[in-house]
Amino acid sequence: GLIGSPVATYAAAPVAVAKTVVADEYDPHPQYQYGYDVQDGLTGDSKSQIESRSGDVVQGSYSLVDPDGTRRTVEYTADPINGFNAVVHREPLVAKAVVAAHAPVVHAAPVAKIAHF
Repeated sequence: GLIGSPVATYAAAPVAVAKTVVADEYDPHPQYQYGYDVQDGLTGDSKSQIESRSGDVVQGSYSLVDPDGTRRTVEYTADPINGFNAVVHREPLVAKAVVAAHAPVVHAAPVAKIAHF
């Protein structure tokens, strides 16, 4: 007799599945606003940022303390016409004491009176 009979193997043909993907709606005037502020007295970390967008115009500012102890604040704007523009301000965190120096007191030299006879 036959000990083993041949086994026929059939593979199913791939089935094409139509999938509809719905894209998010286009927003012709996107808007957002955010900000944060970190003031850590333990580590000395001090930084903040605010930013907003209205249509194609983004504006904001951020600040941080540089290693030399000054606060750097950057104010920026970006739009399709002018591109990205930033203005940087630096200010010391510790106000330096202003000591008023006294001007030396100057006395007029004595004037000798000469009598004419």
